[in-house]
Amino acid sequence: MSVWTRRLGLSTAFIIAAAIAAPASAQTKLKWAHVYEISEPYHSQALWAADEIKKRTGGKYEIQVFPASQLGNENQINEGLGLGTVDMIYTGTSFAGSIHKPLSISGAPFMLRDFNHWKAYRDSKLFSDIAKGYEDKTKHKVVALTYYGERMVTANREIKKPEDMKGMKLRVPPAPLYLMLAKSVGANATPIAFAEVYLALQQGTVDGQENPLPTIMAKKFYEVQSHIMLTSHIVESLLTIVGSHVWSKLSDDEKKMFTEVLVQAAANASDQIRASEQKIADELRKLGKTVVEVDREAFRRAAVPLHNDASAGAGWSQAEYDSLQSLK
Repeated sequence: MSVWTRRLGLSTAFIIAAAIAAPASAQTKLKWAHVYEISEPYHSQALWAADEIKKRTGGKYEIQVFPASQLGNENQINEGLGLGTVDMIYTGTSFAGSIHKPLSISGAPFMLRDFNHWKAYRDSKLFSDIAKGYEDKTKHKVVALTYYGERMVTANREIKKPEDMKGMKLRVPPAPLYLMLAKSVGANATPIAFAEVYLALQQGTVDGQENPLPTIMAKKFYEVQSHIMLTSHIVESLLTIVGSHVWSKLSDDEKKMFTEVLVQAAANASDQIRASEQKIADELRKLGKTVVEVDREAFRRAAVPLHNDASAGAGWSQAEYDSLQSLK
C-alpha cells in the first residue's frame, strides 16, 4: 500500500469518525435549577418543557432539571446564573428583585388583590417593562411568570389579627422584601433557606412560617404546625429565567421556540397550582389541622402604609405602583 493510499485511508477514517461524533459534539446540555419538590407542578412542567425543547430541536438542547435545592438555595442559584454554573432557574420575584428592585413589586403583602389581578399583571406591559429593566442589568432573559399561590401563615397557635403576630419568630425567605410582612405585624423576621424550614419549625427555631397551601402540603409543614391561617397576604410568583450565556447564543427561531414552550409550561403550572389550592384547606382539616379564617382587612390595613416605604423593602417608583394598582 502506498503512502498516499494510507494517508487517504486515514483521512477517510477521520472524516467518518468526525461525522459520527458531530451530533454528540453539537448537543448542548443545560442545567435548570430550582428549590421545589418533584411532586410540585413547577417540576413536572419543567420536565415537560425540557422534553418539548429537546423534541423541537432534534436533540440539540438537552435540559436536565435539578429540583429540591440540589444545586443550591435561591440565592445560590441566582448567583449561579451569573457565574454560568446553572443555565436556567425558577426563582421568586423577591430574589430576582434583589438585583432589580421593581421586579419584586408583586411580592409585597396585599399588593395584588387576587388571582385575576395577578393574571392582569402577568400579561401587562408593566411586567414586560419591569422585566426588561432586570434584563438590561443582567443580560439574563426573563421568559415567563408562574403563579406560586397565595401565601398563608402557619403556627402552633391561632392567629386572627395582626396583633396576634407581635413578637412571633416568623421564618421568612432570605430576600429583603419579605421583611415588609413581618414589619407590618410586629413579628421578628427570621430568614432561613427553604430547604431548612421543616427542621427549623420542628426544633422551634422559629414559631411559624408562611407559604402557599400547595407548598405547605408538598413540604409537609403541617406535620410540625397545628394551625393554618388563611391570610392570603401575598399572591406569589416564580420567574423562569434563562442565563445570558445561553440566551445570547440562541438563534432568533430558537429564542421564539424556547419562549413558546416555557410560557406554556408556566401557564400549565399556574392552572394546576390554582386548582390545587382551592381544595387543600379541606384536606388539611381532614388531617386534623385547625384552619383559621382571619381578619384579612385588618392585615391589609397594616401592610398598605409600607407599600412605598423604602426602609420596609419597597424599591419601585410611584408610577409603577399606581400602574399595578390600576390593572383590572
